[in-house]
Amino acid sequence: MIQITLPDGSTRDIADGSSPRDVAESISKSLSKRSIVATVNGELWDMARPLEGDSKLALHSKDDPEGLELIRHDAAHILAQAVQKLFPGTQVTIGPVIDDGFYYDFARKDAFSSDDFAAIEKEMNNIIDADYPIVREVWDRDEAIKMFKDIGELYKAELIEDLPSNETITIYRQGDWFDLCRGPHLPSTGKLPKAFKLMKLAGAYWRGDSNNAMLQRMYGTAWASEKDLNAYLVRLEEAEKRDHRKLGNQLDLFHLQPEAQGSVFWHPNGFMIWRQLEAYIRRRQDDDGYVEVKTPQLLNSVFWEQSGHWSKFRENMFVVPDEIPSVEDDGPVLSGEGELMALKPMNCPAHVQIFKQGTRSYRDLPMRMAEFGCCHRNEPHGALHGIMRVRQMTQDDAHIFCREDQVASETLRFLNLFKRVYGDFGLTQISYKLATRPEQRAGNDETWDQAEGALATALNEAGLDFEYAEGEGAFYGPKLEFHLTDAIGRTWQCGTLQLDYVLPERLDATYVGDDGEKHRPVMLHRAVFGTFERFMGILIENYAGAFPMWLAPTQVVIATITGKADEYATKAAEKLRAKGIRVELDLRNEKINYKVREHSHQKIPVIAVVGMQEAEEEKLALRRFGAGNGRPEVISLEEACQLLSTEATAPDLR
Repeated sequence: MIQITLPDGSTRDIADGSSPRDVAESISKSLSKRSIVATVNGELWDMARPLEGDSKLALHSKDDPEGLELIRHDAAHILAQAVQKLFPGTQVTIGPVIDDGFYYDFARKDAFSSDDFAAIEKEMNNIIDADYPIVREVWDRDEAIKMFKDIGELYKAELIEDLPSNETITIYRQGDWFDLCRGPHLPSTGKLPKAFKLMKLAGAYWRGDSNNAMLQRMYGTAWASEKDLNAYLVRLEEAEKRDHRKLGNQLDLFHLQPEAQGSVFWHPNGFMIWRQLEAYIRRRQDDDGYVEVKTPQLLNSVFWEQSGHWSKFRENMFVVPDEIPSVEDDGPVLSGEGELMALKPMNCPAHVQIFKQGTRSYRDLPMRMAEFGCCHRNEPHGALHGIMRVRQMTQDDAHIFCREDQVASETLRFLNLFKRVYGDFGLTQISYKLATRPEQRAGNDETWDQAEGALATALNEAGLDFEYAEGEGAFYGPKLEFHLTDAIGRTWQCGTLQLDYVLPERLDATYVGDDGEKHRPVMLHRAVFGTFERFMGILIENYAGAFPMWLAPTQVVIATITGKADEYATKAAEKLRAKGIRVELDLRNEKINYKVREHSHQKIPVIAVVGMQEAEEEKLALRRFGAGNGRPEVISLEEACQLLSTEATAPDLR
């Protein structure tokens, strides 16, 4: 007999050789029917695979994350089987699960087309209808290599050859088709929901190496139900409409070009939003007791070596040789080798240099030091994505130097600031993660225990639910991650708080304690927006370009119906501007419906229409973006000045 421990702590004794399916059936038939995969001692396990001794076991349905991952894994295998049936001679390589779906890389002389998708999906449905049992087999390594070579699957043979010598070679068979795979899988192909769709094709080098053969990558998505699939496709359609790159062009906010890879050209409209964000967060930080500083862009490599960033981030830094100029007969030249300089990828070492100027006392702490620091990171071209991932970025960065007994209170203070700020943007769905020590890290385990414990304590004291992200901390300390959900249900990581005992020691930062001795401060790295670029990209997509009044580049357009109203419209614009409202005049000789359509396309929050009646009565007819074709709100100019100036005021100033 072996003993099974279930998630609730209860135990069951079952016969040797029993499977998770047997355990499920011993509990209830309905549980057995719902369960499609198990977790056994932390490892995903086939429902039919015999257990190998006393085990901790959890069962998962198709609606659990583990179940959804399995569905996508099986969809990849069924895709590969369908492709090889329809296109003989195609070699299969790898087919992993990814966010929202899966892909499979194929080696084939002729190119696939998206026109092939309908036939492939039909064949996938045929395989599901056939309900082939999916059987796990353990093969001898040499026999497996020979078999795959014999059938022309050279990529699979290479994968097996490169596996560690002690690796168990497992093959999963469905019908007469089989594939190399660690598993687990569904009990049979018929268990896969018909809730999948092939999405796109792309090229991909074998094993990501440009020296290797180019393969054809086929992407798909798969879900637990057709309802979930349809909801995802609607979400994709909505996301495409909200794409910040398209809206950035439509609304004349910014542009990108190849000659400045990963750097943004901000246009007047986009930079006006930037200015409002910067002014807003500066006021919030000022109110919260921060001092603002400005540090150099270019620093000697010695700082990065001392901080430990050089060994960790060197390949992502833009390095500049500090060459020594000399003069020859035909003019100045550069000669001789100087020291290396680097454009800063982050602000923290520079802030430590400011902290170290003079003697700091325990009475000076906490010291909250903020900077809108422009940083550079040499991201690969393929990783760049609009303004969401760039090479030149500006962070709303700050570092809090504090005593150890102040860590909890400073963490709580930042959590309150973060919630206040995101609430002002209508971003209230936030989840919290505590990212713990990575494999490559600075500091010893005792320091990491202390740091992780301090952040967990602060989260608990704040009454916030959180989950652990094991191994995802920064190399110098654990961090809190804040994940927000936008208007269409997507999740983004923005702000962060990172606890660091290591950098102050590396850079020899000290303060004098109440005992007269020198002590190391604790350093909290924190950002609310993260980077302005990424945060603006998120806002563009969250609002679908229709910014709240206080952020909109142009808040009001006054559009005339007739040239006879131009004088009054100009006077009204001056009065609104005097109230701090960003106003544009549209006095063109165009029909009013044309003007309204054009400014609505630009998502202007308020269009104030002025005809002869409004001019004579000193009124404005206000049309609000998104209000449809309803009747405009006709109010006096004085009322409009008061109403619109209130709406145009940033939330922290209301």
